[in-house]
Amino acid sequence: GKGFAVVASEVKNLAGQTAKATEEIAAQIGHIQSATSDTAEGITGITETIRKVNEIAAAIAAAMEEQNAATAEISRNVQQASTGTQNVAESLNQAVGNTDTIQMAAGDVLNAADELSRQSEGLRATLNDFVAEFRAA
Repeated sequence: GKGFAVVASEVKNLAGQTAKATEEIAAQIGHIQSATSDTAEGITGITETIRKVNEIAAAIAAAMEEQNAATAEISRNVQQASTGTQNVAESLNQAVGNTDTIQMAAGDVLNAADELSRQSEGLRATLNDFVAEFRAA
């Protein structure tokens, strides 16, 4: 009898230790499950953040592409405006040159008109002299 009581007491003692160890293992498993759940939530949050960053990066890339297209269009317009301005300047220079030519031609016409006026005066004087001689004769 006494040996059986000692063995029974040891088995009871071991059963208590096993129950306590099982409870500790269950608590550790609960902590691991909780940490795993927290980690999964963290990974989900990181995944969502990466998705948002990708969307923002795509939007920035699209905006930069639009800005590059607008800059190229502005550059083309500036080049066209520059060419137009150069054409206007050349036309003005040509007009100024034509004005000089016209002024010179107008001066020639004025000189010719003055000469014609002098010759007309001379012809009138000659005609008046002829008429006066004709009346006198």
